[in-house]
Amino acid sequence: MAKPIMARATAVWLVDNTTLTFKQIADFVGMHELEIQGIADGDVAVGVKGFDPVGNNQLDAAEIEKGEANPLHKLKLKFNPAAVGEEKRRGPRYTPLSKRQDRPASILWLVKFHPELSDAQVAKLIGTTKPTIQAIRERTHWNIANITPIDPVALGLCKQSELDQAVQKAVAKKSADGTVMTDDERRKLVSTEQSLGMPAEPKIDDSISGLDAFGIADDEDQKSDQDYLDADSFFNLPDSDDQPDLDDR
Repeated sequence: MAKPIMARATAVWLVDNTTLTFKQIADFVGMHELEIQGIADGDVAVGVKGFDPVGNNQLDAAEIEKGEANPLHKLKLKFNPAAVGEEKRRGPRYTPLSKRQDRPASILWLVKFHPELSDAQVAKLIGTTKPTIQAIRERTHWNIANITPIDPVALGLCKQSELDQAVQKAVAKKSADGTVMTDDERRKLVSTEQSLGMPAEPKIDDSISGLDAFGIADDEDQKSDQDYLDADSFFNLPDSDDQPDLDDR
C-alpha cells in the first residue's frame, strides 16, 4: 500500500486536526500506533510542523469524515494520475554525505566476512563503485592501513534483510555452479535467521567413547567414590612408615 509523503509531519497534522484513532493514523502513514500516541503525548516529533494531506492533494476530506464516524474505516490515499506508470529509479544506492566516509569500512567488512558476494552486490548494498571495491579487495586503497571493518547494518548503510537476501543469492549461485562448500562456509553463507535456527555443532568429540576404545574408561568406572575419600590414596602417596629414614642413609 502506498504511503503519503512526509509521513511523520502528516501524522502530526492528523493528530492535531482530526479525531481519528491512533490506529487509523498509523495505518495511513505507515508508522507504529505507539509512535502516534507519542506524538499526541508530545514525546515524539517534537518541533515537527504538521503537513496538511488534504491541502496537498493526498487525502480527501470525505475520507477523514468517514474515518471519524467509523473507527474501523481505513483511510485511502488519494489517487494521483501523474504517478501512474512511474518506475522506481535504477542506479546505485544514494548514501547521505554524513555516512559516505563509512563506506570503505563497510566494504572491508563485506569483503572479509562475505567474500562470496560479487562486486555488483556490494556496490548495490553500500552504494559505491566497483573500482573502490576492487582496491579494497586487493588492499591497494590509499587509506587501507587505517580502515577498520564495520558491519554496514550497524552503520545504517543497508538493512539486515537486504544483506540476507544478497547472501542467499550468493548461496544459490554457488550451488548452481556446483562449488563444494565446507561446513564453516555453508554456515557463513546462510542468512541470519537460518544461521540462528541451525543446531549447534559439537566443539569436541565424545571423550568417553574415545576412552572406551583404549580401555581406559572402564577402569575409571569401576572405581567407587570410597577409593577417593583418602587424599593420600588419591595422589598415590606412600605411607610415612615406608619412607626411608634420612639417618639410615
